[in-house]
Amino acid sequence: MMIFTVFFQMLALLIMIGVGYFVSKKGMLDEHTNSQMSGLLVNVFNPLLIVASAANSVGLIEKDTLKTVGLIAVCMFAFFIVIGMVLSPMLERDSQQRKMFQLMFVFSNLAFIGIPVVSSIIGSQYVVYITEFILIYTILLYTYGVAVLSKGFSLSSLKEMLNPGTVLSLAALVIIVWEIPLPDFIKTAVTYLGNVTSPMALVIVGYTLAHSDLRKVFGQPRLYVFAAIKLLVLPLLMLPFLKMATSDMSVISVCMVMFGMPVGNIVLMLGMEKGIDVSTGSAAIILTTVLCVFTIPILMFAVGY
Repeated sequence: MMIFTVFFQMLALLIMIGVGYFVSKKGMLDEHTNSQMSGLLVNVFNPLLIVASAANSVGLIEKDTLKTVGLIAVCMFAFFIVIGMVLSPMLERDSQQRKMFQLMFVFSNLAFIGIPVVSSIIGSQYVVYITEFILIYTILLYTYGVAVLSKGFSLSSLKEMLNPGTVLSLAALVIIVWEIPLPDFIKTAVTYLGNVTSPMALVIVGYTLAHSDLRKVFGQPRLYVFAAIKLLVLPLLMLPFLKMATSDMSVISVCMVMFGMPVGNIVLMLGMEKGIDVSTGSAAIILTTVLCVFTIPILMFAVGY
């Protein structure tokens, strides 16, 4: 059955996380190297994989499909923002931690984990759909995200939107919309560099797991409730509306992966910047990342992939 195929593909990703955990425990990967790898991933390899996907999809994706995906992405974030506002007070009484939960519902690991999952399960040519999610994500992060934690945002926070991920996501959309062919040697180069994304991202997750308090990660019942809602309940609630929006199975599958992604690391960075205790958020990131190995196959089964 296809669900087992997806499960074993996700299991392969879990093995890569295990390798990161092992090399970290053996002292072969330290904090400085991990930080440099994270920087390379965010600023070089992830953006190049998006460009590679666009370059290899020129003429294969209809503009109407891009419009549909963009509309779905806007609806997804709007839904998650409302859900975060409603459910966060039920999960956390402390006002500061409640803000963290509010953001954890909205900001998922769309690029760091989403790109490797879509690339390995659905196909690297469909990574281009993620660009629209990333662009909306970036805009919301430096407006809504900053506003939630600081009761407002400044023009300086908006400058953060100008980063390699945003710039190359826009470039990818331009390539697709205007059907700009890139020379083969450039496509080959960006494809090879982009292919570094999946293993490197998962090794970094393994490093984070190796340096976490596993009792705190796996010993908080409320985090399992949060994970079940975020990874399964909300995506399944959105599935009927997704099927009303499009009948394209590849679009439905990619969007369901986006709906069911684990909490993103950026929530921690925002929290730390504002001086908020991020220990619970850190545990939520690890737990949801590990659990998505099992929840993504369920979502793909629900889709009929």
